Amino acid sequence: MTDAESLPTILETPMEKRVQFSIFLVNKPGVLPQVFREIAKAKINVTSIAMMDSMEHGVLRLIVDDPAAARPILQQLNVPVAETDVLGVTLANRPGAAADLCERLLAAHINIGYMYCTTGARGGKTVVVLKVPDIKKAMKVIEASRTTRRDMKIKLRRPAATNRR
Repeated sequence: MTDAESLPTILETPMEKRVQFSIFLVNKPGVLPQVFREIAKAKINVTSIAMMDSMEHGVLRLIVDDPAAARPILQQLNVPVAETDVLGVTLANRPGAAADLCERLLAAHINIGYMYCTTGARGGKTVVVLKVPDIKKAMKVIEASRTTRRDMKIKLRRPAATNRR
């Protein structure tokens, strides 16, 4: 059995490039709720979130449903904000799905700078957010492994059908 045959299909829906905001916040009570309150007032939905902290500051990484509307809101907060393109991949929410994804990118020599995920995507899925150096290349690798797996399933089914009598 080849490596591709042994790996289950990981990709559930098309992946997409997404805009992520990294917001650098002073580590004090009330700062985080202020960010979320302003985003909520503008009726912008947060779809993915990760928070990291140190003694002095925190980095809030957000993906929202309307980045264009979020930009002026975040600028008005008067906090440092960086905007980054990331890759969002919807996976089955099952043990090993993230490992399979990481192994496929590793096989193509694509480094993952960081990743985080949601646990509440539609249909029991999870959206994994990846920071990779080349989003287009990563998308091609993931799509190719999905196509290869689909083709292998078809090939594996045909002999079984022709052997029936």
